[in-house]
Parts: sequence; structure tokens; C-alpha cells
Amino acid sequence: MNPRTAPTVLITGATQGLGRGIALDLAAKGHAVLLHGRDPARLAAVAGEVRSAVPRATVRTYLADLADLDQVRTMTDRILAAEPRLDALVNNAVAGGGAEPLRREVSAQGHELRFAVNHLAPHALTRALLPLLTASAPARVVNVASIGQEPIDFDDVMFEEGYEGLRAYCRSKLAMIMATFELAAELDGTGVTVNTLHPAHLMDTRGVREYGLTPVTGIEEGVRPTVRLVVDPELAHTTGRYFDRFTDARAHEQAYDTAARGRLVALTDALVGGSTGPNTE
Repeated sequence: MNPRTAPTVLITGATQGLGRGIALDLAAKGHAVLLHGRDPARLAAVAGEVRSAVPRATVRTYLADLADLDQVRTMTDRILAAEPRLDALVNNAVAGGGAEPLRREVSAQGHELRFAVNHLAPHALTRALLPLLTASAPARVVNVASIGQEPIDFDDVMFEEGYEGLRAYCRSKLAMIMATFELAAELDGTGVTVNTLHPAHLMDTRGVREYGLTPVTGIEEGVRPTVRLVVDPELAHTTGRYFDRFTDARAHEQAYDTAARGRLVALTDALVGGSTGPNTE
């Protein structure tokens, strides 16, 4: 493998579960992998695991807690300063339903945690990396969403009333899908595609187990459809789509409501671009 010509992919949430599996698979396919994680020890361990499995692989690591937009910005600055190209971004990191689903948690900026980690952080990361992605085009953005989707309540976006962790997760994943459709339309013709998918049903991940659900599929079942969106040449021009594993599918109806998508984009831009103090909306 020639690291100067290897396509480069950034994978968020790469220290365990699906992200780790994607990293190992793409490294074996000849990609240079940029691994993101929030725990230094786990990040170093998975980097070592990839290097051991694929001795000639190019592996670099980036540390950030996606529950803090300031850390997202700092990581992005490091990536832009260090990386000459970026052929794909896989937004995989996730906050699941939680071990205490009735306990509402917030991010460093005071936003509801699932909305912050699953939607605001990948939105901020992707937009900040767009200059590098477009300069590297053809390039791809893959957003790992879920078949679990619940409409966003714009009167209570931060879910301050009747909170429940899995429902918050489902709202945040629909927000990710809606943002995918909006960004794909914006980037049409630039050579950067943006797609999203439900990788597999109830994979054997820590998040699934923490919530008290029983896993029904292995991690590898989610790796294959996700990696396909990164590498399949037949999807080179496919953009703005939601896939249920390998099937081009239809997301929740709110994802096709252009007015709702516009409201979400305006709100997201305000939250991501605004002050780092607690949200009071």
C-alpha cells in the first residue's frame, strides 16, 4: 500500500462496535484510516489493533468528545492542518438511549445530549471539513442513522418535557437524516455525495446492551452496508438517499417536509455557530 495514494477516510466513534469494525474493514481494503475517539487509551488500543491486523496500513488518531462543540472545532482544526486530503467521512459516533433513559443529560453547551452528539456534532464536523472534502472530490459523506426515527417537536427540540432516552435518540437520528438530505442538495454537482443508512437491526453494541435491549445481529452485519456506501463504485453519483442496510428506502415522512428541514437547518446553524454557553431555548 502506498500511503500517498491510499484514499483517506475519517471514522468517528472508531474505538468500539461498528466504528472499530468499519476501520478494520477499510484498512484491509487499502484505505488510510483516521480514527476518532474520546478516550485516549481506547483510541490508542484500536489504532494498535488496526496496525497489527494490517501492518502496512496508514493510521492516525484524533481525540475529541463530541458532546463538546469546542472540542469538535479543535479536532477539525487539527485535521485541516494535518491532512492533505479526505476522501470520505463516516459520521458513526453515537449516544444511544442510555442506561438510565429517564435521566435527561446535556452537552457541554447545554443542549440535549443525544441531539448534540448524534446531530449537532456531525453537522459541525462535516461543514467544517467541506473545504477538504471538496478539494479531494470525488468524496463521500456517510451518516450512520437508524431505522428508529421519531419526528422532531420544534416546540420542544431539546426534549425538556416527558424525556425518554430512546425517543431522544430516535429524534436525533431523524435530524441526522434530514440534515443529510439538505446537505446533499446543497452539494449537488460538487463531487461530494452525502448519504445515510440504517446499518443493521439491534447490533451487538454497548449502547444496545446498556439500554437493556437484546442484540440480534453481529457488528459485521452493519459493517458491510456502511462500507459499501464508502467504496462501491456503482454509488459514486448516488446522493441524498437513505438506505435500510443495502436497500434504498424511505425515511420518516418528516424527512421529506422541506419546511421542517428548513427549520432544522436554521436552528442547527444557530446552535452550532452561536455562543458556547448553555442553551436557553
